[in-house]
Amino acid sequence: MAITVFQAVLLGVVYWLAIGNLPFAGLWSLQRPLVCGLITGAILGDLVQGAVIGGTINLVYLGFMSAGGSMPADMGLAGILGTAYAIAGGLDAQTALALAVPIGILGTIVWYLRMTFDSVFVHMIDRFIEKEQYHKIWIGNVLLPQIFAFVICVVPCTLAAYFGANYIQGILNLLSGRILTVFQIIGGMMPALGIGITLLYIFKGEARVFLFIGFILAVYSRLGLLTLGVIALLVAIVYVQVTEPKPVAAEEEDD
Repeated sequence: MAITVFQAVLLGVVYWLAIGNLPFAGLWSLQRPLVCGLITGAILGDLVQGAVIGGTINLVYLGFMSAGGSMPADMGLAGILGTAYAIAGGLDAQTALALAVPIGILGTIVWYLRMTFDSVFVHMIDRFIEKEQYHKIWIGNVLLPQIFAFVICVVPCTLAAYFGANYIQGILNLLSGRILTVFQIIGGMMPALGIGITLLYIFKGEARVFLFIGFILAVYSRLGLLTLGVIALLVAIVYVQVTEPKPVAAEEEDD
């Protein structure tokens, strides 16, 4: 399928909302490839395929961590463009994943460009404070940074979605055969990386035993994910209640 200009612009706006740090949007919601993929699928008219591909891409970023303002990868751009290219080119989830990861690495350029130029707005706010113009702080704190973020997010994502989707079929024909098979194998292995990073966070201290309990329960109980999630929540609540230190009763004063 071909992506229209309007659809490409919508994908660019979704990308801006995903990394714009707006209230109720961003890192913990819209930026996740599962959510980005779902919305991308809705824009392109294939909601189910968008959710499937976005969820597959999301597996790589399960252990995603941005410390100190660093951005190891742009999972929002990976989710949007990876899903868009997959739907436009009729790719399976594994091949889309192999394409999405390099896109996520390239997306860090947008993040660091934004962080660099946003420092200009910080000095602008300092001047407002020196002049006691507190009513203008929102200009340097919200308005100008979001306008700049809108431009550097919407424009490149729109161009990449529109022109990239038109050429994706030709690229696939060029890579057909052994090279495309290699991409599929790499894409199938990448989710193990995200799961492995997540396990590193879990396999520590007293939490180790719960890793084995959860693994055995998931494999042999044949319960659904929702049921397992509820069980895990209840176990966590009980564990916190049991291990929480009890308040020491005040000693009665001697008469």
